[in-house]
Amino acid sequence: MRKISDTIARLAALQARHATHIADLGASDPLETLADFGTNPGGLGAKFYIPNDLSKGAAVVVVLHGCTQNAAGYNHHSGWSQLADEAGFALLFPEQQRGNNPNLCFNWFQPGDTKRGSGEALSIRQMIETMVVTHGLDRRRIFITGLSAGGAMAAAMLATYPEVFAGGALIAGLPFGSATTIPEAFDRMRGHGGPSEQDLQRALRGASDHRGPWPRISIWHGAADHTVSPSNAEAIAGQWRGVHRLEKAPTLREAAGSHAKQVWRNGAGDVLIEINMIAGMGHGTPLGNGLGAPGPYMLDVGIASTREIAQFWGIAVTEDSASRKSRPQVPASQRPLRQSPAPGLENAKSKPPQPTVIHQFPRHTELGQPGVKKIIENALRAAGLMR
Repeated sequence: MRKISDTIARLAALQARHATHIADLGASDPLETLADFGTNPGGLGAKFYIPNDLSKGAAVVVVLHGCTQNAAGYNHHSGWSQLADEAGFALLFPEQQRGNNPNLCFNWFQPGDTKRGSGEALSIRQMIETMVVTHGLDRRRIFITGLSAGGAMAAAMLATYPEVFAGGALIAGLPFGSATTIPEAFDRMRGHGGPSEQDLQRALRGASDHRGPWPRISIWHGAADHTVSPSNAEAIAGQWRGVHRLEKAPTLREAAGSHAKQVWRNGAGDVLIEINMIAGMGHGTPLGNGLGAPGPYMLDVGIASTREIAQFWGIAVTEDSASRKSRPQVPASQRPLRQSPAPGLENAKSKPPQPTVIHQFPRHTELGQPGVKKIIENALRAAGLMR
């Protein structure tokens, strides 16, 4: 059996064929460090972003970077803080450390890091609770997204803590429970083998005691991705169709230019799952229309996935309504699909997942103030996230 460190290096080498190491590229970093967020059993770092004059009870988006990336670099290229300023929501960026993984991949294939109440999964859950308590955020509007290994880790968080999230977006990711060893991880990335759809559904149901309602899922993948096979997009949809009780055939298929979309609606007309497949795109996050900046694994294909994901969740206005200063006009053939609000969507918003409410504290409490650490620790204990 090859050494774990050697195998992880090979994992990063697969991605290195397509791009070089991503860095901050000298961009100013608006993120702040989140400290004292619990026991942190996964040994992760954390950054966050709070727009100026953020309204009370704002939504929060958890953003997970990919291998070889970091929080500042992914934020700069994806445009999440740019959109947060415009739409008014908070951001949390868990950040992998080289001591856990030399190539900064979240350990999405390690059972100890993807199990409820342990490892990296618990660290991220503790970060979320700390953000909600410290900044007075809306527990009903917590969302998570990630790229590649970050997308696979986001899938693990949605499976292990489904009551926490109103929605998720997985970019070039893999389904929860598809791999539990490093050799399996390689095979699943290549699209080889893997659990059946029924087994994936069983893994999702068994990851927690939760029985609904379930997060809405947006899936993004490049059709020419040779790092993580596009077959994983269909596998993710199949895994989540089970808990949402949806038919295998999508409710709607549509396409605009290189962007093809499959949509699954429930009986009330609410969009619960979507797959966005980008023709000709390789491994990375789709960018376009002036939001974010191209770079390694951050691909300008004329489609602003960051904005479209936020629109899917209902926390950002449509592109037509947004400020046009940062988004020059582009030909119609290059514009992304626009998603109209699904019938019954307002109904869905009024009935979000109802996680346990712990305590409410004043917003924008500074972590360094006396007694605040104790308040946060008490909240984590009350939530069962810390002993």
